[in-house]
Amino acid sequence: MNTVNEPKLVAIAAQNFKAEVLESKLPVLVEFWTGWSQPCQISHSVLQSVAGDLAGKIKVVKINADDSLELSLAYEIQSIPTLIYFVDGKPRFRIVGTASKEAILAKLKALSQ
Repeated sequence: MNTVNEPKLVAIAAQNFKAEVLESKLPVLVEFWTGWSQPCQISHSVLQSVAGDLAGKIKVVKINADDSLELSLAYEIQSIPTLIYFVDGKPRFRIVGTASKEAILAKLKALSQ
């Protein structure tokens, strides 16, 4: 059941990071991932669901850590997947490794209180 308006987990490139994340009016949850990582493949459906639940409140994007080494170094990505939540262009928290949808939503809720 794929609708046209269904929110997407959007893949971005390093050259779009500033516009899509740092300058975003909405908070942004960024996943640093790679295609060869089994945990990253597992987290894809979780993040797709988070994106659907929070559509219009936050953006959820993913960036390939292998293809964006400068960003990976800048944000000290040492393990994948790594989620970093940005508010007003600043990192507010990170989750290293896979996390359940409930754990991600609880962390986002705790930050917004």
